[in-house]
Amino acid sequence: GLHPNLAPLVPMWKSGQMAAVHAVGMPAPNRSHFSAIEEVEEADPGSAARIGWLNRMVGLSEPQSSYGAVQIGLSVPRTEIYGPQATLAADDIEKIQVYGPVNAMGQRVASLEATWDAAAGPLGQAGRTGLSTATDWSPVLRVPLDPQNGAVYPNTDLGVALAQSARLVRADVGAEVITVDHSSWDMHTALGTLDVGNMRIMVDDLAKSIAAFFTDLGSVASNVTLVTISEFGRRVLENGDAGLDHGYGNAMMLMGAGVRGGSVYGTWPGLQASKLVDGDLAVTTDYRSVLSEVIKMRFPAVSLPTLFPGFSPDRVGVMAGA
Repeated sequence: GLHPNLAPLVPMWKSGQMAAVHAVGMPAPNRSHFSAIEEVEEADPGSAARIGWLNRMVGLSEPQSSYGAVQIGLSVPRTEIYGPQATLAADDIEKIQVYGPVNAMGQRVASLEATWDAAAGPLGQAGRTGLSTATDWSPVLRVPLDPQNGAVYPNTDLGVALAQSARLVRADVGAEVITVDHSSWDMHTALGTLDVGNMRIMVDDLAKSIAAFFTDLGSVASNVTLVTISEFGRRVLENGDAGLDHGYGNAMMLMGAGVRGGSVYGTWPGLQASKLVDGDLAVTTDYRSVLSEVIKMRFPAVSLPTLFPGFSPDRVGVMAGA
């Protein structure tokens, strides 16, 4: 049942390291990119606190690291990592350093520290944080830049971001969660077929990038669980521009450590007209139920009621021990 361009992931499926959950999504349809993304990434409906669920999670885990949640590929923090806990967002991890001549770096750092150590207000805090981050991050930059184990990434935004993610994992500096945004799935036009079109291109990039990521990690992959999620699915019927508009029910994929792979989970509601919700695939599994099983297995110290306020997860069974 996999799209043919997911072929690079078939070995993970056959070895029990990859699974999917169908008909997953939010409790109620929300077809606005902006409000849907915010709701998914906050995972706290009705709250005005504007704290991302990943930010809450790293604040609840023990022990807490300096930057438990890291976003790679975008330097502006997404809602999911935004909040009171220290997190890091960078478009390129190679840039997280103090720039200047190597033979004068000591003097440059000393000068910056003298400038910002006693500076008051948000600007002073930002200066001190920038310097301490560059220091904390230096072990990552000493990890080999080239992919390991013969991994070959596509030369795409996702491929580059996952290559940097693998490097960060190998550095083992305390990052508990890495988040990567993979855009351009909003296929209102030219969705295409199995042979041509936007879906084929995106699926090809996704599969090749993820396969390279796990190859790159090698034995370290036993410590990594990868989860895909989107703010909504697409409509069932094609629109007038050979595409699909914003929908409701969606799918999540899980790969790596702790995944009960080789199976599809969730209750499939069917595509009969009587089963659709305003023309969309119905949601039978709340996305937070899937995330709850991942958190329970990988971060057992985290309190799920605190992480997802007011929510009681249903059993999905996609993770070991669920």
